[in-house]
Amino acid sequence: MDAETSKLIRRIAFWGIPLSLFVMGLKALAWYVTGSVALLSDALESTVNVIAAGLAYGVISYAQKPADEDHQFGHHKAEYLSAVAEGMLIIVAAILIVWEAAGHLTKPEPMDAPILGLVINGVAAIINAVWAWLLIKVGTQHHSPALKADGRHVLSDVVTSGGVIVGLIAATLTGYTILDPLMAIGVAINILFEGWKVISQSVNGLLDRAVTEEEDAAIKKAIAENAAGSLGVHDLRNRRAGPAVFIDFHLVVPESMPVGEAHDICDRIENALHEVISGASIAIHVEPEGETPHGVRVNIAAHRSLKKRA
Repeated sequence: MDAETSKLIRRIAFWGIPLSLFVMGLKALAWYVTGSVALLSDALESTVNVIAAGLAYGVISYAQKPADEDHQFGHHKAEYLSAVAEGMLIIVAAILIVWEAAGHLTKPEPMDAPILGLVINGVAAIINAVWAWLLIKVGTQHHSPALKADGRHVLSDVVTSGGVIVGLIAATLTGYTILDPLMAIGVAINILFEGWKVISQSVNGLLDRAVTEEEDAAIKKAIAENAAGSLGVHDLRNRRAGPAVFIDFHLVVPESMPVGEAHDICDRIENALHEVISGASIAIHVEPEGETPHGVRVNIAAHRSLKKRA
């Protein structure tokens, strides 16, 4: 990841803090003017958004630190820890909402100034929708688990607000005030589901999950099309750690090939791989013909044949 991209990600993460505080203030105001427990539940979730935004900024800043003696492959995985923590915060928010709403099921109360409260909450939802779109777009484009997790969290908040607004409109029009706490519980169920998704996806990253199928195919194609002079490739592996990708494999060359020629092949392959995945960390083990092959093989001849037919 280049310096400009790193600055962009940090800057977006930082602005999430004041923005989440502003949205939380709007939702708290909506609850204050209406007394709605559903709007209170929405405001409670926004307090988690504030904590999550601060956590995301701190962890992204740490994850972008260069490799050092104690962390020789970098600090990239810190972003996954942030995403797991955020998923847990989402679940805590859901529990708080259920606790608050359960007490109002038997004694639902009518709302004060419902129209004003819904308008205020609607403005907060629109702000969150735009912000969630930006977070997810940048996080996906630059492989930032923390930004994507924050974006999904904010997006769940948008869904929550939409459900609350629809439910409260129904409660106001029908007079069934119990719809207010029922909607709050529905909100909590949706939040629990989102929290689980954030945690499960982040754990996969911590467990050294491989790159996507499309990226894997592009890696194999780049190797096959630039390995002329070698006899084959095996033991090909890759993994992603936040924005970083690690690729390593064995390159088989004729036993009589000079070291310089083998090195030229490695350089050619590395340049091609960097065009496919910018900034990838690549390790190539050169071995002479006659070694027993193992691991994942890349069929160089097949790739060349397909390229000629194309």
